[in-house]
Amino acid sequence: MKRLVTISTLMASMAFASAAFAAEGGDQPSTSTSTVGPMPVTGNVPAICSSGAISGGDNVFGVGVLIDTGTGLLLQNLTAPPKTIGASFCNSRSTITVSATPLVAQNFTDTAPTNFSKSVDFTATASGWTDTAAVTNTGAAQNPNATQTRTTPFTGPITVTVSNFTTTGGSNLLMVADTNYQGTVTVTLAVAS
Repeated sequence: MKRLVTISTLMASMAFASAAFAAEGGDQPSTSTSTVGPMPVTGNVPAICSSGAISGGDNVFGVGVLIDTGTGLLLQNLTAPPKTIGASFCNSRSTITVSATPLVAQNFTDTAPTNFSKSVDFTATASGWTDTAAVTNTGAAQNPNATQTRTTPFTGPITVTVSNFTTTGGSNLLMVADTNYQGTVTVTLAVAS
């Protein structure tokens, strides 16, 4: 029995030595590895601008009655609540531009008679996007501040106001009666090159 245990121990020792020899490379064929890469993963983000929804009531600057009914002249204290364009963003350098058209009588289509006007000029301002607000006046020949540039990506609200209402042609002109004077304000966000 002692001989059987010795043979069995000898065989186990040989099996262990053979396994160790194989692990070190021994007579076993070597395996090789092959690496491919790194392989680039690419993509891009286009430059975009998006303006959000208008808050502050609806999108109408309702000024109401334009004249002093005692004199027929344009009121000097015309106002309208500001509008806020929320959730606007540009993911690159951008410009903001404000443009506007005067309030003009829509039903009275003839030329205004002498001493009368059928148009009201005003100033439109878009602030909050750039350090300097974008400002335009419908009566000005040029509006150099109507476009402002922001050099960095940005997201935030834009506040739009209308103010400084004046009679087109001069403050001494009477306003033509019309139930529908209309003008516009447009704010444009654009990617800047």
